[in-house]
Amino acid sequence: MNERISAAFRAIAEVGRPEVWIGLHEPEDVGGGDPGPLSGLVLAVKNNVGVAGFATTAGCPSYSETPAAQDSQAVGRLRADGAAVIGVTNLDQFATGLVGQRSPHGGVRDARRPSHISGGSSSGSAVAVALGLADLAIGTDTAGSGRIPAALQGIVGIKPTLGVVSTDGVVPACRSWDAVTIFARDLGTASLAMASMAGGPNTRTWPADIPLAAPPNARVAVPDQLPGLAPGYAEAFEAAVERLRAGGCTVETIPFETFLTAATLLYDGALVAERHAAVGEFVESGAPDLDPTVAAIISKAGRHTASAMVRDLARLEELRQTSMSTLAGFHALLVPTAPGHPSIAEVAADPVGVNSWMGTYTNFCNLFDLCAVAVPSGTAGEDQFGVTVLARPFHDAVALDLAERVQLLTDSVAAAGAAPARETVVPWPPVNTEQLLVVGAHLKGQPLARELEALGARWAGPARTAPAYTLSALDTVPPKPGLERVGPGGSSIVGELWELSTGALGAFLAGLPAPMNLGRVELDNGSWVAGFGCTVEAARAGKDITEHGGWLAYLGFTRSSGAPTRA
Repeated sequence: MNERISAAFRAIAEVGRPEVWIGLHEPEDVGGGDPGPLSGLVLAVKNNVGVAGFATTAGCPSYSETPAAQDSQAVGRLRADGAAVIGVTNLDQFATGLVGQRSPHGGVRDARRPSHISGGSSSGSAVAVALGLADLAIGTDTAGSGRIPAALQGIVGIKPTLGVVSTDGVVPACRSWDAVTIFARDLGTASLAMASMAGGPNTRTWPADIPLAAPPNARVAVPDQLPGLAPGYAEAFEAAVERLRAGGCTVETIPFETFLTAATLLYDGALVAERHAAVGEFVESGAPDLDPTVAAIISKAGRHTASAMVRDLARLEELRQTSMSTLAGFHALLVPTAPGHPSIAEVAADPVGVNSWMGTYTNFCNLFDLCAVAVPSGTAGEDQFGVTVLARPFHDAVALDLAERVQLLTDSVAAAGAAPARETVVPWPPVNTEQLLVVGAHLKGQPLARELEALGARWAGPARTAPAYTLSALDTVPPKPGLERVGPGGSSIVGELWELSTGALGAFLAGLPAPMNLGRVELDNGSWVAGFGCTVEAARAGKDITEHGGWLAYLGFTRSSGAPTRA
């Protein structure tokens, strides 16, 4: 048993939060996890997601008493990449709730203030991460269950595009809108875990031309109204908006009424019938360990007619089309994740009303097939405050990029006993990508870099060619260099790497003007990547600037000497 696993079990014993867990392995049975990118990380799993050796009860012990024979696909992929599962966590029964209090195992309390709710339905998973009992935790999300607890606990929650992480082995809540999510204390770790869960055949296939980043001057939409926010929340949200503006983003308001209307359809209309389809027959059997609020919601959901469901689906599509049209030209939508942080007593006094309020800014997300990244963003009074970046389907990397820019880490994310954070945040969609070496006008900050940014390219850092190339200043507008391979006797030329999806690279190549071309370029580490070249004729007609070692050095020389930049 490695030290991280030992530390996790010591922390579990010390914090005294039995309500977080439905089941724990014996420490000696955990194992260290397979070698991989998640090695050394401890994983907890919401108990509506199958884990070998534990009954998948969805928070209702009588629903299943037989231990699962195998992991769900999401858990299996995390294990294969090195994560070590220590146990299964408590939840709002049948994932029906956003408060974390609807469980026969007891309500899960906030990590910092035991008088307040944890948020749900992925309550135990979020608190396990916030308290440092686990480094990663799987949740699920239909109406916000993978985002609301993240906001209340001051951690990161990623809700991917629907269907890109398998729900095989997951007890459904609303099958059409369910998603498997991940919690972590930092974006880097969460991103690695999400890449693992999405790293294989799933219900939906990634397009070949997905963006891997948002441009530096991304356009971000925010609601033109912010109803129902607790005191201090509007100010905390505006602070997050100002951080985006200060980082170079354009932030503008959009009409938000259709988003809010759609949010009410999930529970107040016939769409909730999907909950009855999932577990209604069991609930109506009258099991003694049913939560009364959950049982009432699911039983009532069975009374909707098929025609009402058809009408509400048509209404949802109208609202989706209108809402998406308002987002035309924007890269993402920024919203408060939760409208407030109620106490346990407040939920007990009005369990349905408070729960509905909590979903104000989350319920529409899955209905509109948006991806989402929830991050901590400071405080509002005594509450931890969080925001969510939402983006179009398959634009998960754009949401991740903008979430990294806006987040404000708080002391709560540095819980004792935590494993080292994965500091590098990389886009997690597991698609085929290509690295592109640029040596001139497409360098970051140069005039044509915007062409790559518009295709969703991600800047991947500086690089150098192998010592086998020459560089010429070409007679073009704007000025740009031509790279030519000459073999032994050539020089190592300074450049930069961008990463693009293969479809985006194809689109870029299709628009490349003469005399430029793309080919394979050897780097100084011996690897080969796509890179700019030019025709032999253009290189010979240009001015040899190899002695400067790179385009930016040459530009600096011409500025200091007053020499022209063209050949």
